[in-house]
Amino acid sequence: MELLGAIVTLAGSILLFLGALGILRMPDVYNRMQAGTKATTLGSILFLAGISIGHYECGCFGKIIIIILFVIFTNPISSNTLARAAHFAGVKLTERSVKDDLKDDDIENKGEEK
Repeated sequence: MELLGAIVTLAGSILLFLGALGILRMPDVYNRMQAGTKATTLGSILFLAGISIGHYECGCFGKIIIIILFVIFTNPISSNTLARAAHFAGVKLTERSVKDDLKDDDIENKGEEK
């Protein structure tokens, strides 16, 4: 079980590293948030699951499940909220971006208010 836990923990660590690398390499705030959120959510889940598998005798399985559920629910929601706040604050997308869905929402919402 310790070997399996070590392998799962290593996989989670690799995903966390790739998420950090994505944050450094992506061209704008929105792409950085997307790369960081997806990789760090899955990386954190695998890392915590690996710890739980590798140290199953400690009795911390329930606590780790609660932490994993907390990460699953809060990480994507907070990232989405930060991206929307950045968009409404006027942070520009990269020139390579093809479509801005939030801009379309802004136009529709302004039309409804009038």
